[in-house]
Amino acid sequence: MFDIAIIGAGPAGASAALFTAKAGKKTLLIDSDKSVTKKAWIENHYGVPGLKGPELVDIGKQQATKFGAELVADAVVNVTKQENGFKVETESSSYEATHVIFATGLGADLAEKIGLEIKPGTEPRIKSIIACDASGKTNIEGIWAAGTIAGVSMHTIITAGDGAKVAINIISELNGTRYVDHDLLTT
Repeated sequence: MFDIAIIGAGPAGASAALFTAKAGKKTLLIDSDKSVTKKAWIENHYGVPGLKGPELVDIGKQQATKFGAELVADAVVNVTKQENGFKVETESSSYEATHVIFATGLGADLAEKIGLEIKPGTEPRIKSIIACDASGKTNIEGIWAAGTIAGVSMHTIITAGDGAKVAINIISELNGTRYVDHDLLTT
């Protein structure tokens, strides 16, 4: 059983996985390889002088797996509530997790299928988003939303930050105290 299953490995999902895995939470990161970031040229991401979107996505996945996130290349087809969490079904397998983060970018179909509350998007070209509170919680206890699908701006720096925010909120809930991750220089 995973502590957290994250659907989508773009900036929001990979950032969330980086934080949850680094915090020692058993993390599953499921990537269908459909991130819109893979089409981007990025020059407005703090600390990045210019980068191809596919490179940013790959770096994010590498960072998450460095800290122990399990990366699965597959598409999620269903999420169902179980006694102790959720069953996350992909095209080729199934997994169990206590919490699920939807970081599906532009894709709201699965969210709508499983009963998450959907509302109109507010960003240009974003048709639908998952209704969630400021922490990322949705109308289904234990399912969270992060990034563009949660209604934040599509800019990679914003979606990555939102993924981190949601991850910190889940880690804090699991730990029973507010979680902070600050590493210090050793020299």
